Amino acid sequence: MDVIDIIYKRRSIRDYLDKQVDRDIIITLLKAATAAPTAVNCQPWEFIVIDEEDKLSELKEELIFARYNAPVAIVVCGNMELTLKGKDHDLWIQDCSAAIENILIAATSLGLGSVWIGIYPVENRVKLLKNILNIPEHVIPLSIVYIGYPAQQREPRTRYNEKRVYWQEYEPKRKHRTKDKPQIGHY
Repeated sequence: MDVIDIIYKRRSIRDYLDKQVDRDIIITLLKAATAAPTAVNCQPWEFIVIDEEDKLSELKEELIFARYNAPVAIVVCGNMELTLKGKDHDLWIQDCSAAIENILIAATSLGLGSVWIGIYPVENRVKLLKNILNIPEHVIPLSIVYIGYPAQQREPRTRYNEKRVYWQEYEPKRKHRTKDKPQIGHY
């Protein structure tokens, strides 16, 4: 499968088989994450891997919006001591998001399912996760990525919509709905 097919195949999976993910595979995902681009090569990311049942259960118990049965959770964090300073400080969010996307695509290429759970900037989610995982003040959890063997298969797809593409400059008077309804026979 080529990379474009893998990107189309990547879907949010919320139901997983009761099968552990080998630690070597998890390390491969982390290596893929750290191959992501990063502003001025500052690499502000840090990762907390959770694969023990007790800690996963605690996460699911406390985070009502993240109660999936995945055998692995990777919490992607930004270390504020490693971020750029001044006006470029918030680029850590893009750096960590690029790392997350690499995890998602790599997981798909390895036959795994994944789902991206947003944490930052919702303060109560950040605080809750910091408490559960003993995260220090200068580290901010951006997201959780659940990983596992999918219990469901979803069709590959793209959500390309030509109404959302502008050539040369933005056309402010163009009208379109937030979510266009798909036409029958078109994908």
